[in-house]
Amino acid sequence: MSTPETMDLRPGHPISRVIKGGWQLAGDHGEVDRATAIADMEAFVEAGITTFDCADIYTGVEEMIGDFIADLRRRRGAEVANRVIVHTKLVPDLTRLDVFSQADVEAIVDRSLQRLQSERLHLVQFYWWDMSRGHALDALGALKRCQEKGKIANLGVNNWDAESVARFTDAGFDIAAAQVQYSVLDRRPAVTLAPWAAENDVHLLSFGTLAGGFLTDKWLGQPDPGFEFSNRSLIKYRLIIDEFGPWDLFQTLLQTLDAVGKRHAVPLSAVATRWVLDQPQVAAAIVGARYARHLPQTLQVFDLALTDADRAEIAAVLDRSGGPNGPVFCLESDRSGRHGRIMKYNLNTNPDDQIHAAKGD
Repeated sequence: MSTPETMDLRPGHPISRVIKGGWQLAGDHGEVDRATAIADMEAFVEAGITTFDCADIYTGVEEMIGDFIADLRRRRGAEVANRVIVHTKLVPDLTRLDVFSQADVEAIVDRSLQRLQSERLHLVQFYWWDMSRGHALDALGALKRCQEKGKIANLGVNNWDAESVARFTDAGFDIAAAQVQYSVLDRRPAVTLAPWAAENDVHLLSFGTLAGGFLTDKWLGQPDPGFEFSNRSLIKYRLIIDEFGPWDLFQTLLQTLDAVGKRHAVPLSAVATRWVLDQPQVAAAIVGARYARHLPQTLQVFDLALTDADRAEIAAVLDRSGGPNGPVFCLESDRSGRHGRIMKYNLNTNPDDQIHAAKGD
């Protein structure tokens, strides 16, 4: 079994090039066995996938990772626990943007530190739902002050294309990473963000790499399921498939990825992940996983090197695709559109209230 690839996001900030995603552990994605999910995290670390992605708005996920790290520290010592790198997010509620203060920023940071049972957050990725409201630059300034206090190692952003990220880099912020949806189905970051990021030393962290599981053997040869799912991530990525092209074209893509995978003795999911990792400026691919049952298949991406012929075969299918088009997150940011209507915009309760409640004040 190959050793997972690593890279430095910034000096002293090593990450595995496959990151264990945490969204599937939050609500709206099906039942989660909390104890099993926490226990299985150790298998990822032992396999070399030492970087975990979560968010302040992923219900219960920071706490789960925090309990895992604390247990690892108790059983195996600080040296092993310190191998775990956690990336979280800070996403103020849409309804509070006009009144969201710099004190609120630090309260959320403190809450994440408490949940993760850590002294410092490795990466905080910032998102602001509507730039026309409130004071987004001031909010990121408050994050920078938390960084200066030692509470945060590095800063990142989410779901923005080059023009939006440039507002912050032009203001003097060091943005280490931009987390964006990027997959063989959704290539919007390649248009303007990736070239800009290369010029500005910003790394891309790609989520949606396997489109919520659609880019796996499970869906090869299956009929169109429509759009009715209880799992919200499946709804999200079925809409992306619809932008990509009709279901038949999606099946052609799966067949192509499968054929490439068979030539290399890896599953089509490994081909889809490798394709993303090979894109310019991509530092890592985030692969959602509740448990470790698919870990062996995930690791096979590190046994794969795509050839020019493989890439050409995949590109021939992608050239037939109709989309998605436009800037990063443009479809999702239209709150009246079909992509935006399934989003949840207010998952952060008042951070001060939660901090006081947690302390028993």
